[in-house]
Amino acid sequence: MKSDYLTLSSAKDLKNPKERIIYRCFEILPAFLSWGTLFLVFILSWLVPTVVAIFIIIFDCFWMLKVFYLSFHQSAGYKLMKENLSINWLEKIKKLKNWQDIYHLIVLPMYKEEINVVRSSLQSLLIDSSYPKNKMIVVLAVEERGGEEAKKVAKEIEKEFAKKFFQFLITTHPEDIPGEIAGKGSNCAWAIKKAKELIIDKLSLPYENVIVSNFDIDTRPYHQYFAVLTWHYLTTENPLKCSYQPIPIYNNNIWLAPAFSRIIATSGTFWQMMQQARPEQLVSYSSHSMPFKAIIEVGYPQNIVSDDSRIFWKSYLAYNRDYKVVPLYYPVSMDAVMAKNLLKTIINQYKQQRRWAWGCENIPYIFYGFLKNKKIPLKEKIRHAFVILEGFWSWAVAALLIFLLGWLPSILGGGDFQVTLLSYNLPKLTSRIMTIAMIGMIVSAILSIFLLPPRPKNLSKWKNLSMIFQWLLLPFTLIIFGAFPALEAQLRLALGKYLGFWVTEKFSPPPFGGNQKPSFQRKRR
Repeated sequence: MKSDYLTLSSAKDLKNPKERIIYRCFEILPAFLSWGTLFLVFILSWLVPTVVAIFIIIFDCFWMLKVFYLSFHQSAGYKLMKENLSINWLEKIKKLKNWQDIYHLIVLPMYKEEINVVRSSLQSLLIDSSYPKNKMIVVLAVEERGGEEAKKVAKEIEKEFAKKFFQFLITTHPEDIPGEIAGKGSNCAWAIKKAKELIIDKLSLPYENVIVSNFDIDTRPYHQYFAVLTWHYLTTENPLKCSYQPIPIYNNNIWLAPAFSRIIATSGTFWQMMQQARPEQLVSYSSHSMPFKAIIEVGYPQNIVSDDSRIFWKSYLAYNRDYKVVPLYYPVSMDAVMAKNLLKTIINQYKQQRRWAWGCENIPYIFYGFLKNKKIPLKEKIRHAFVILEGFWSWAVAALLIFLLGWLPSILGGGDFQVTLLSYNLPKLTSRIMTIAMIGMIVSAILSIFLLPPRPKNLSKWKNLSMIFQWLLLPFTLIIFGAFPALEAQLRLALGKYLGFWVTEKFSPPPFGGNQKPSFQRKRR
C-alpha cells in the first residue's frame, strides 16, 4: 500500500478530485461541529428553549464531573513529578550497563531571538544539567530569514559554547524551499538532516543510540532531564517506537508576566500533567524527545505548523499504531508569553493560542490516514477520532456554553418559557453547578504556588497574593484566549485559509529566571 498520505499537509496536496473532496470534508468537520453547536444553541433557545435548558444543565453536570476527573489526574501527575524530581536519576542509569552508548542530539531552533535568550538555554545545558557533556550533540538551528543579526548571535554562541560539548553544530535553514512552511518544523527537519550528514554518519554513531530532543529556544531542561530520558529509553519496551514527553513549566519569566499570561501558561502546564496521567491519550507536544532512528525512518514534518504533534501521528500511522508517547513526569522550563507592553502581550498571547489551536489541522490528516491505513483496528481508530474531536470541540465551545450561553433560553425563549419554573431556576442551578466545579480551580491555584521559582527580591510580598487571586480571571482567559482563537483556527481550516507559523516573541530572561527549582524542591534542601 502506498504511504504518500503520510506527507500530506492539506487537501490541496491531493491530485485526485475525489480524494481532495474527502480531505476537505475532514478539514471542515471541526468548524462544522463547533460553530454548528453555537448556532444551534441560539436558534433552539428561541424555538425549543426547554430542550436547550435541559441540554445546558446536563452539559454543566458533565463538565463538573470532567473537572473532578481531570483534577484527580492533575494531582496524580503533580505527585509523580514531585517524586521524580527527588530521585537521583544519574545514579540509576549508571546501573545500566549500556547507558554510556547513548548520545543526545539537542536541536535548538532560533529565529530572531536576543542573544541572552539563546545563551540562557545553552547555559542550562552546560551548567544546570547533570548529564555528561561528552554525550551531548548540540545543534543551533538558525533561520536564514532571521537575517544577519541571527547569524551574528549564532557566531557569538559558537565562540562561547562550541568546545563545551561532544559536538556543536550551527545549521542555517534556507528560506523559500519549495513545499515547506517556514517555521520550527522545517527548520528542525533541516537541522536533523545536517546533523546526520556532518556528525552522526561521519562518526558512525548507531542510529538507535541517538535520542533527539527537539526543544524550543527558550527551553531549559531541569537538572536530571537527560538522565530521566536515558533511563526511560533503556528500560521501556520497544523504545525505538516511542516519543518521550516532559512536562513544560512556563516559569522562566513567570514573576514578570501579566496575570492573564501566567494563568494561560500555568493552565498549559496542568493540562500536560493531566495528559501524562492518561498516557493512552498522550501526544507529543512542544519540547519533546524521540529516537533518531524513528525520525530517519518516518521523516520529520516540514510542511505543517503543528510539527510537534504531527510527528507523533505520522509515526503512529507509519508504524501501524505501534508507536506511543512515554510520559516522563519530569519538567522542562519555558517562557510565558510577554512582550514590550501589555497590548503587545495580549496580541502575542492570542496569536500563540491560535497557533496551538491550529493543531486541528491534524484532524483531517488523522481521519484520512485512518481511511488509508487498513492495519489499524477499527476500535482504535474510533477511540482516537472521538478523543481528538471532543478535545478540539470542547476547546472551542465549552467555556462559551458554561459562562455565557446558559442564559440564552431565558432571554430568547419568549414569554411562555420565561414564566416556567425551569426558566426561573436555570440560572441558579447552572451557577451552583459551576460553583461546585470551582474546586478544580482551587486545586490549580494551590498547586501553582508550589511550582513558582523564588520571588525576586525587588518584588513585594504582595505579589504572592496576586499569584492566587489571578485565578479569578480564569473564565475570561478561557473565552478570550481559549474559545475565540480555537474558533478562528477551525474556521480558517474550514475555509481553506491555512495558517502559517507565527514565532512567539521571546524576551531576555530576567536575572532571577531560568532553571530554578519549584518551591517544594527548595524546602527539601
